[in-house]
Amino acid sequence: MSISPNFSLPGDRLKPTILRWLGRLLVLCGVCGAALAAPVPTGTWEHALSAYQPPKYAKDYHHFEYVNPDAPKGGLLRLGNPDRRTSIDKLNPYTIKGVAPAALQMFMFETLGTFSMDEPQAMYGLLAESMLVAPDLSSISFRIHPLARFNNGDPVTPEDVVDSFKRLNGKLVRPDIVAPLAGVARVVVVDAHTVRFELKEPSLDALYSAGVMPVFSRKWGGGKPLAEVVEDQPITSGPYTIANLQMPSRIEFKRNPDYWARDLSVRRGHFNFDRIAYRMYKDNDVKREAFKAGEFYITREISARAFVRAHKGAKWDDGRIGKKAWQIETGSMLQAFDFNLRRPKFQDIRVREAIMHAWDFEAYNRLGTFYRANSIFNNTAFAASGEPTAGELKLLEPFRAQLPKAVFGPAFKAPRHDTHPHATRDNLKHAAQLLAQAGWNVAADGVLRNAQGDPFTIEYMEAQEVGRNPEFERNLKKLGIQYNERLVDFSLYRRRLESFDYDLVIIVEGKFTLPNAGDLRSLYGSAEVDVPGGSNYRGVKSPAVDALIERIAAASTMDELLTASHALDRVVMWNHWQIPQLFTKTEPTSYWNKFGIPKVQARYFQIDSIPDEHSLPWPLWTWWDKSLDTKPATP
Repeated sequence: MSISPNFSLPGDRLKPTILRWLGRLLVLCGVCGAALAAPVPTGTWEHALSAYQPPKYAKDYHHFEYVNPDAPKGGLLRLGNPDRRTSIDKLNPYTIKGVAPAALQMFMFETLGTFSMDEPQAMYGLLAESMLVAPDLSSISFRIHPLARFNNGDPVTPEDVVDSFKRLNGKLVRPDIVAPLAGVARVVVVDAHTVRFELKEPSLDALYSAGVMPVFSRKWGGGKPLAEVVEDQPITSGPYTIANLQMPSRIEFKRNPDYWARDLSVRRGHFNFDRIAYRMYKDNDVKREAFKAGEFYITREISARAFVRAHKGAKWDDGRIGKKAWQIETGSMLQAFDFNLRRPKFQDIRVREAIMHAWDFEAYNRLGTFYRANSIFNNTAFAASGEPTAGELKLLEPFRAQLPKAVFGPAFKAPRHDTHPHATRDNLKHAAQLLAQAGWNVAADGVLRNAQGDPFTIEYMEAQEVGRNPEFERNLKKLGIQYNERLVDFSLYRRRLESFDYDLVIIVEGKFTLPNAGDLRSLYGSAEVDVPGGSNYRGVKSPAVDALIERIAAASTMDELLTASHALDRVVMWNHWQIPQLFTKTEPTSYWNKFGIPKVQARYFQIDSIPDEHSLPWPLWTWWDKSLDTKPATP
């Protein structure tokens, strides 16, 4: 969900670009209890790869249901920065240094397979016309589509896939890019049209990671290591090329009229705008005013307060601007204040739990837009509930001595501040007791100090707006803790994240529905603790966590996956490595009334062009300029 320069930061909250290559979407209606010994078809060439249930679309499908296959092509789509990046300085989205446009991955780079947006878990061939999984799950082979071409006219070859794999595993490549491919031992050319990913050990995670690995021409950057490819024009197979670049604030893409996949079922009804223009804005207030003025056409609003109060006026009233909170079915990982465990003051679990009691979610959520997060697998059946099952206890027992006792009891529930009139006071009283047990007491000057007299201070680092957590600051002050919200320049913010130089920071770990080991290793794995630019922001180093992640990787049935995920959820949440905040089930959006919209809404999607394989941008990919309409959309 790396500390990459290419943050996926929806609105005013951080969402790291954990590419989520695995994209493994699963709705657990009816399949949760199924123990399937063969979760994917093996030994035959398939047009789609789907775990735990058959793909929705047969081999001869014409188009996905959530598109209009007859959508007209043309027009201009204007967009603002979808995240915190306020400038761009490179054209390589995969390396640590520098800031690339958010749209590059979404509009220029393609993969061997791509996920549909209306079914739980199915990867359809894109650059690959078919795929074959070995019976023992030890490898996956892809047949390159004979029409597949890069934007320089060269055919996409197995050699390009091999080169992409090698360069994506090079120095200074974002850790979140490297981690999902850790299970791949090597990539080999089978013949002129076939490439095979051989795995270190059988793993569904690795199979899907192979399918959604970015593929680019081996000529890009003259074959240099990716770390040395900075401003070289990407040689890719996607539907758009760069038409105009004005660093550091503007980039415009044009649709490639010779796009190789324009008539394929997997792309029919997609990429309908001739041009897509991005402009970077310095802060959210300026960006909101620019949207109202018509400088760009679609905006997702992460702030519930702003969605209610700022997204209104004459243009909304008369229909020039539409407003909708789009319901989505995608799972949501944890948004939280992350403690930096590399700081000695946060290494005592009692301190972390105490500070958590100061966070008043109910006061923050006055508008009732958000849901309280109590899991790393929010909005899914993978979130732990009730007492641990026998299967969970079997996985947890070897680590009992290392784990908080609470792990072996009821699932985690964050403290509430609205249960009775004195709930906040009681929470803070408990927090003070925990701090005292950890050696921190309020001195005569009202400051929380340890035995050496050192004051307890917390710096919350932010790259945009300050003053968003007044209740939290007030409650911490009552405990004697000095809380400072520090606004820093985005480039400095990125550098400090990359070097883990912070006390407290808000991280949004992205959208998903099916847990996967690749993402989890990046977020919580011990190997990521000291990796510059890595995604283990908390600094978690836990043998129990590492072991449970590997059990998730090895799961071959839904029951096994559920059990391992529940156990991991208990361990992560009861260690209080973060202060859980919230998650959403909607995409709150305002958009100018310029769009034709497919009659069938996608189920799993996002609004903005944040690179996220499991949550693709349905509006940006499938809407169209309605002024070009000549006939109604086909359902």
